[in-house]
Amino acid sequence: MIRNVLIALLSGTLFGAGLAVSGMVDPARIRGFLDVFGHWDPTLAFVMGGAVGVMAVAWMLESKMQKPIYAEAFVLPSTRLVDFRLIAGAAIFGIGWGLSGLCPGPAIADFAIKPRSALIFVAPMLLGMAIQRLDSWRAAHRLLPTNARTT
Repeated sequence: MIRNVLIALLSGTLFGAGLAVSGMVDPARIRGFLDVFGHWDPTLAFVMGGAVGVMAVAWMLESKMQKPIYAEAFVLPSTRLVDFRLIAGAAIFGIGWGLSGLCPGPAIADFAIKPRSALIFVAPMLLGMAIQRLDSWRAAHRLLPTNARTT
């Protein structure tokens, strides 16, 4: 248990440091990257390219491993379905990212650097996550027969 918490803390710290060093926590830089018809800043393309490269190696390794080093099993999406909910969620994410210049990972990393300004993003994000979780819970309970509901 403590080992898993320490590994999660180390992984999160490394991820946050990478976001801070790469400039992903700077909303102006993100908006500059998305402003392709204005003063376009292409530097984040290198960050994204690096992230895709790291994930390509991770997926190659994952396909050759029985299980992760520090977990009992890989936790991968159970579906590849592209439906309205996925597309709508991706659109909302993209619009929010473009308007604010932040997405969840950089916002949490920014929370460690500038907590007041990051709170404006992080608090509604947590509220949205709670609403989505509640909606999923309610949908799952609607699908269960009445005698199978436990809570």
